[in-house]
Amino acid sequence: MDVTVNLKAFRLGPGTDLREGYERHVGELGIEAGAIVTCVGSLTAATLRMADESVTQSLLGPFEIVSLVGTLSTYGCHCHMSVSDGAGRVVGGHVAYGCTIYTTAEIVVAILQDTVFERIEDAETGFRELAVRMTDAND
Repeated sequence: MDVTVNLKAFRLGPGTDLREGYERHVGELGIEAGAIVTCVGSLTAATLRMADESVTQSLLGPFEIVSLVGTLSTYGCHCHMSVSDGAGRVVGGHVAYGCTIYTTAEIVVAILQDTVFERIEDAETGFRELAVRMTDAND
């Protein structure tokens, strides 16, 4: 099955919460299935949930965003990020609210047409997990 992909790009400015910013753009663009292709930028603070932890960690920067990846949908976004400090030390985890942009976050998003990313409660994991649904182009 072939899927048509469109690309959109946007910039989030200083003081913006990274997660709130990309979620706002997902809503404004009506993205039902998307993925972050790339992001470059910097943060004054990063709030991440580390692997297999239930609480977040808030870290004070400045940081460079060295990677931001994830699935995007009006039904829920799931993104992970790695940041580096001035000494080049890298830390990463699940993006939480509280990642404050320092100078910029330049984000490119791939939007999958005729595809919907939903989030459905998974009894095995206890989390809302990704469910991919194809739609009829004539719907």
